[in-house]
Amino acid sequence: MFGLFKKKSEKEKLQEKHKDLMQQAYDLSRTDRTASDAKTAEAEEVLKQIEALDTASNS
Repeated sequence: MFGLFKKKSEKEKLQEKHKDLMQQAYDLSRTDRTASDAKTAEAEEVLKQIEALDTASNS
């Protein structure tokens, strides 16, 4: 209950965005392979941002 008003960190926001993009890519894979590949590439860029945040926080 105390986490109800907790703001999401940048990493949590990016993880949620990555998850949404991967779901969209999966949904598109059945109908439009090119659009699915574009969404997957977009998700990979978000994943790189997450990894950059991880390495910055570990330093």
